[in-house]
Amino acid sequence: MRFSLLYFAAPILASVSLAGCEPAADNQADRPETSREFPRAFRPVSETSGTEFSTEAKRDEAGEAKQVMDWAGIRPGTTVADIGAGEGYYTVRLAERVGEEGRVLAQDINRGALERLGRRIDKENWEKVSIKPGEIDDPKLPKASFDRIFMVHMYHEITEPYAFLWRMRPALARGGEVIVVDRDRPTSRHGIPPKLLFCEFEAVGYKLKGFSERPKVGGYFARFELADTRPEPAKIKACASDT
Repeated sequence: MRFSLLYFAAPILASVSLAGCEPAADNQADRPETSREFPRAFRPVSETSGTEFSTEAKRDEAGEAKQVMDWAGIRPGTTVADIGAGEGYYTVRLAERVGEEGRVLAQDINRGALERLGRRIDKENWEKVSIKPGEIDDPKLPKASFDRIFMVHMYHEITEPYAFLWRMRPALARGGEVIVVDRDRPTSRHGIPPKLLFCEFEAVGYKLKGFSERPKVGGYFARFELADTRPEPAKIKACASDT
């Protein structure tokens, strides 16, 4: 195969109140050991949806990928991580946009989806695309490597957001940004309210740089850059649930 299996074995500025410390009796047995130094997320998580958010034809008809890439400033030579890449809708369109001088890393925790994406990349000859599996609390990205990290219609499914975002933060290159596309609805209904999204990112050392509501593509866009410091896990305050 031609594709690279990289370590393969994937302006609303309102505040959200911070939840209190976890109760002493909290049983951590339902969480990965690698997440237990971080606070528990006080929000429900809907069941993981399929690896295709919608058909590619419908998404192209709505102009979704073009709008997101234009808004995110994706141009030739950009390096991008596509988190939760699934079947590769954004992966291949990002690869086309960044061209020969750019790079795209497709990451997912679904190994089956990555295998299917690998076959697609090989068939369509996307030589600048690499594939890497991640974990539910760690995207496993190389440090200081990406101008943009895309998280499209998947952030609300992350069960350990504080650990995930904390470990993702070093992967951004200087001036890098995280681009989130999601829906303004409860996390139990495959979305996340913008205020809660902002709060979770801020808690781990990011700051909001831009926000845009895009009803025609069924959601909103948010972009984050790095704040000055990354807090130690024990000092992170969990955000209140969106109910």
